[in-house]
Amino acid sequence: MKRIVLTGGGTAGHVTPNIALLPKLKELNYDIHYIGSYEGIERKLIEEFQIPYYGISSGKLRRYFDPKNFTDPFKVVKGFSQARKLMKKLKPDVVFSKGGFVSVPVVLAAGRSKIPVIIHESDMTPGLANKLCIPASYKVCCNFPETLHYLPEEKAVLTGSPIRQELLNGNKLEALKFCNFTANKPVILIIGGSLGSTIVNDAIRLILPELLQKYQVIHLCGKGKIDPALTGTNGYIQFEYIKKELSDLFALADIVISRAGANAICELLALHKPNLLIPLSANASRGDQILNARSLERQGFSLVLEEEALTDRKLLESINKLYEDRYIFMDAMSKSGQTNSIELITNLIEQAVKESGHNTEE
Repeated sequence: MKRIVLTGGGTAGHVTPNIALLPKLKELNYDIHYIGSYEGIERKLIEEFQIPYYGISSGKLRRYFDPKNFTDPFKVVKGFSQARKLMKKLKPDVVFSKGGFVSVPVVLAAGRSKIPVIIHESDMTPGLANKLCIPASYKVCCNFPETLHYLPEEKAVLTGSPIRQELLNGNKLEALKFCNFTANKPVILIIGGSLGSTIVNDAIRLILPELLQKYQVIHLCGKGKIDPALTGTNGYIQFEYIKKELSDLFALADIVISRAGANAICELLALHKPNLLIPLSANASRGDQILNARSLERQGFSLVLEEEALTDRKLLESINKLYEDRYIFMDAMSKSGQTNSIELITNLIEQAVKESGHNTEE
């Protein structure tokens, strides 16, 4: 049986595309193993699928000053040593990396062991973790045509992002019951990412009385970010994080407000959900979400409201405009020609295994 090691972690966005690949990999008879951090979100998400999970030391490599910059490199070195031992123990035929800093020692260890590695870069421009990993990679998958210009020509492949197929099969009636909503008012779904967004949460709650006059609101606000004072508000329901019922909530939503993480916007595109993107500011990131959002805006798939311009009035105006023009956005997305990312990526995995000849010798 062919063996694959999946890696990636830090946020749900570095894990869910790996999860999306699982059914197809099992269909292709792969023995699947996962390497992540000791206690990252990836451990909880992956172990639910009864896949062997191996935790290693991981540290973040930052471009800015932080006291942890003096200790984290030692964690990365330790993680590399642990990953090397795992490569020798597991002898995988191929490694697939979704990114995040835990993936760096895994990819480098695989490269040292001459195991082919396929990397997936979600954002418009490669992040630091993937930049470090690209030299050790066999192929680099990406979501945006623009990204091809930032990658080695012989390695770059435009695949899109794997989407969990269950997201496409949500049940609107089940979501109505789950949220205790009525069927005669439109529904807004707000997603701040797996960690939530305090800025987006605060902005939504500030205009909530006005929103609830016209809409019902499902608010995925992030761990520790529920507002107890709003619990029980008619037409408003809040959750820290939703997994099992997410497909139903998507089916129910008329419009979606979201950060502009690459996996989130790929899911919105696949589902043809009219969306307002509020990208993470350039001050709090390397600006990748802004680039992602503007790309979708240029293609007519999204409205964009940058965090620096976020006010209660502009937010309310943008939400109303999105709802009024929702069919225009849905039509544009339906014509986008979304590729079968899972098929493309698993074909690359199969090709890598075939070309490598199962070579794991030093």
